[in-house]
Amino acid sequence: MEVPGLPGVRLDTIPVFPDPRGTLHELFRVDEVPPGFQPLMACSSWSHSGVVRGPHQHVQQDDYFTFAGPSDFLVALWDARPGAAGADRGWLIEAGQTHPLHIYVPRGVVHGYKNVGSVSGLVVTVTSLLYRGWGRRDPVDEIRHELDPKVPYVFPEV
Repeated sequence: MEVPGLPGVRLDTIPVFPDPRGTLHELFRVDEVPPGFQPLMACSSWSHSGVVRGPHQHVQQDDYFTFAGPSDFLVALWDARPGAAGADRGWLIEAGQTHPLHIYVPRGVVHGYKNVGSVSGLVVTVTSLLYRGWGRRDPVDEIRHELDPKVPYVFPEV
């Protein structure tokens, strides 16, 4: 499902398959991502309770996030693409244990997330570029916004 007013950003509920042993979460399926997204790298991050990562945007890279738990997150998005209709507003999306989601974020969309749960949470990211390029020799494809007063969203205190 697309986010109203934020073209290209997609939210998809994660298929979860429970059985007596636990659950299986589908993290990535090439048949369910936007056409043209060709991932080159996957990574995971554990974020402690209360920690914020980002916000930043990419110039050339598209990201595909999986928020499945064991904690909950608030994901913040802001459209910084030239001529964006929603450039003056931000979106906050609930994701994680309570709302398992895949979120596709195209280049130019500022994004960050905060662990709002009480335990550390896992985020898996599949990207269209290699971090720092082949052999990690290139500049990082990021524009950082942690201290940018123009970013129109703020994470609420939990």
